[in-house]
Amino acid sequence: MLAKRIIPCLDIKDGLTVKGINFVALRDAGDPVQLGAEYSRQGADELVFLDITASHEGRKTFVELVRKVAESISIPFTVGGGIRELKDVDTLLNAGADKVSVNSSALLRPELIDEIAANFGNQVVVTAIDARLDNGRWTCYLNGGRIPTDKELFSWAKEAQERGAGEILFTSMNHDGVKEGYANEALCVLSERLNIPVIASGGAGKAEHFRDAFIQGKADAALAASVFHFGEIPIPRLKAYLAEEGVNIRLIT
Repeated sequence: MLAKRIIPCLDIKDGLTVKGINFVALRDAGDPVQLGAEYSRQGADELVFLDITASHEGRKTFVELVRKVAESISIPFTVGGGIRELKDVDTLLNAGADKVSVNSSALLRPELIDEIAANFGNQVVVTAIDARLDNGRWTCYLNGGRIPTDKELFSWAKEAQERGAGEILFTSMNHDGVKEGYANEALCVLSERLNIPVIASGGAGKAEHFRDAFIQGKADAALAASVFHFGEIPIPRLKAYLAEEGVNIRLIT
């Protein structure tokens, strides 16, 4: 069994790391280069860097910042935000990213997943899905949770896998920033229906929430932001706790 992964997420707006609640009320969380380097030192398994306003504002991801972050860390690094074509992927990989995350652009043009997988390999493509549970249905949203679509979480995740996505990064908008736990029921359904890794996002508030995402939600990785950015859960302590709880996790040696 592969080790479960702990992934700090840096949401970037105007060159700074920010964090909000339910995708709004953003506050400053620090310098992304310094945070990335610190997480690498602490033993994070991977890092995700998302330019959260790139799609909404029609900008390309800040490539120079990607380059600086990549130079400061020694762990795999995923970048997302404003990726619309193969040229964007090539630019980010050349800047030091290991994978790219596509969300709005893939919802608008699903063939983008096929194209990236065909040109760079499935392992490069992370399909991020922001979904909200409304009236018993998980609806997928565009542009950082601003615009609902007709896509449904489970069917869209399955289609993304079939098109060549190497991983699914599922963020529950209902749980984001609330710190009451991940959407474990939905995670479990995704994990059982897909044969690619599922990354849990949205809802981490304490160490038990990570454990539950892995055990109840059957997630392959758990992503979090504020609990790491504001020093609420040190990664070494989290990993030691998970190991004690029987979760297969990579410990720092």
